[in-house]
Amino acid sequence: MRESESGLPIEPVYGPEVLEGWDPVERLGEPGAYPFTRGVYPSMYTGRPWTMRQYAGFGTAVESNARYKQLIANGTMGLSVAFDLPTQMGHDSDAPIAHGEVGKVGVAIDSVDDMRVLFGGIPLDRVSTSMTINAPAALLLLLYQLVAEEQGVAAEKLTGTIQNDVLKEYIARGTYIFPPKPSLRLIADIFRYCRAEVPKWNTISISGYHMAEAGASPVQEIAFTLADGIEYVRTAVAAGMDVDDFAPRLSFFFVARTTVLEEVAKFRAARRIWARVMREEFGARDPKSMMLRFHTQTAGVQLTAQQPEVNLVRVAVQGLAAVLGGTQSLHTNSFDEAIALPTDKSARLALRTQQVLAFETDVTATVDPFAGSYVIERMTDEVEAAVLELMGKVEDLGGAVAAIERGFQKSEIERNAYRIAQETDAGERVVVGVNRFQLDEEEPYEPLRVDPAIEAQQAERLAKLRAERDQAAVDAALADLKKAAEGTDNVLYPMKDALKARATVGEVCNALREVWGTYVPSDV
Repeated sequence: MRESESGLPIEPVYGPEVLEGWDPVERLGEPGAYPFTRGVYPSMYTGRPWTMRQYAGFGTAVESNARYKQLIANGTMGLSVAFDLPTQMGHDSDAPIAHGEVGKVGVAIDSVDDMRVLFGGIPLDRVSTSMTINAPAALLLLLYQLVAEEQGVAAEKLTGTIQNDVLKEYIARGTYIFPPKPSLRLIADIFRYCRAEVPKWNTISISGYHMAEAGASPVQEIAFTLADGIEYVRTAVAAGMDVDDFAPRLSFFFVARTTVLEEVAKFRAARRIWARVMREEFGARDPKSMMLRFHTQTAGVQLTAQQPEVNLVRVAVQGLAAVLGGTQSLHTNSFDEAIALPTDKSARLALRTQQVLAFETDVTATVDPFAGSYVIERMTDEVEAAVLELMGKVEDLGGAVAAIERGFQKSEIERNAYRIAQETDAGERVVVGVNRFQLDEEEPYEPLRVDPAIEAQQAERLAKLRAERDQAAVDAALADLKKAAEGTDNVLYPMKDALKARATVGEVCNALREVWGTYVPSDV
């Protein structure tokens, strides 16, 4: 008997006995109705397809802006911004710690000047933008708002998402800055600020994707992500916010693997669990507060540098799993991402994959096509039960933050990653082109490379900025920011003033580091 990615049994045959004693109204409901097992909207894709996003960003703002315009011209419906590691860690490009990383895995953004270039010629009232940024999420949102204001676009017209999920950084990814307590305070401030100033913005994208990239199983991915979501909701409620004032703007971010059946079951189980948690634990009354809306990215961890064209097939299958599972938006990876940054051609092919799914197949013709399937309903129930058991273990440890401090999630994910590696090395887990169906000699491939001169160019831009700006205004704004951070005022208002005065990302983050300190993991 085969097992799923989560170690759950997959029977060779499923029959009607799966549905015996099964109340379809309680378990499934209608599409767009509690508990949202069948999707968060009644019509799902029959009215319009999911939002097609393509994650992109590299080098300078000029280069990334050109890529965004190409993607828009090719039919992308939403932008998704990748930032380089110095930006993600709150350091300027000319900081010694940034050396060698500027522009490498995303675009370098040091100030409002760079953000202005990044979105130059792109109408921010007509495009939805997702930003993969966590610890400095507030800064990048405010820079985006400042650029929109310069374009004459009111903040209430802006739509998009900031990832803003710092808890998963402690678990799986590592681009944290501040300790958990002030990080959660900053997230609560973002919730409040956006409700008042940027009401259509999705204030957080609670992410399981990076846990999956670190080796989490589908059950671990959902359990730890929803546990983080519960922690964020508790933080906001403890700060005095009504759950229905912020919960409708929460969103999630998951992976789609090649194991289609379990992925579909995973997404359906996640929606059902979240709906019940929001209604039963937090007393949410607005149906939108109970909807688990999510973005999906195809599984980068399953792409291979060997025979990279085979990744085109993997990505198509993964994208299909996301669509059959009811995602609200989708990024399909480029086939060459296991080697380097995607080329223009490979990024276009990745987008075309989504367009074929949307417009050449019939999966958008009906809502939740797997509903009532013997295998899918059994797997959904089994995934749900396993997720709830694991979430219970997190609760027993005191919740997500307490479990993180004990290293629970990290150790569980590492254990599963080791299992996967062992199975792959032993040939028990087939990876086409890696441990079976190899070529004697790989065909040459020329990857996209980032010009190392970018670092010097960014340093020159920073020197010019510091020479031109009103330093006294910057110093005063940063002092106001530190005062707010020391007290209980919302830090986003003085933060926006500082960024408008052309304070840099590094300077703003350093001001907060002085007050809040930095996080040092217990295992270091």
